[in-house]
Amino acid sequence: MAGAITVPLLGFAAWSGVGKTTLLRHVILILSSAGLRVGLVKHAHHNFDIDHPGKDSYELRRAGAVRVAVASRERWALMVERHLESDPSLTDLVAAIGPGELDLVLVEGFRHEGLPKIEIHRPSLGRPLLFPDDPSVVAVATDGALPIPTALPVLDLNRPAQIAGFVRSFLRV
Repeated sequence: MAGAITVPLLGFAAWSGVGKTTLLRHVILILSSAGLRVGLVKHAHHNFDIDHPGKDSYELRRAGAVRVAVASRERWALMVERHLESDPSLTDLVAAIGPGELDLVLVEGFRHEGLPKIEIHRPSLGRPLLFPDDPSVVAVATDGALPIPTALPVLDLNRPAQIAGFVRSFLRV
């Protein structure tokens, strides 16, 4: 998978409800404030919609258009209707977001992919750690003591600047 991706890539993996999006919002702000062009690929577990009933693009998609691009001078979005048995591959999604225009891509979710990732862990939630069974975890960001020892870097979940620094160092950007 990673051989086809040419932009530096790092995942953020955790159980649902741990705060991946909140952390990434802060980390992306820090990285982009440093002048880096950051892309993000986020996995959604459920049927989702970024468009809403009553909007022209929604109605045109519902009428049968399998690709709808909505564009302005400030942004554009592409909605693609799919009826497949599986999620798109991470490689395909990274290719679709224009990696040539980015300095790095962060990935939220895709916990089972073999990409390098930072595990986010909150001991108070009682969820099992991922790193003992996932050799692609390169660091753990936590807000408490880990229940088992690790040789991996342990980052403070409440210090997004520290995590952004790790991202830059790990990806060499």
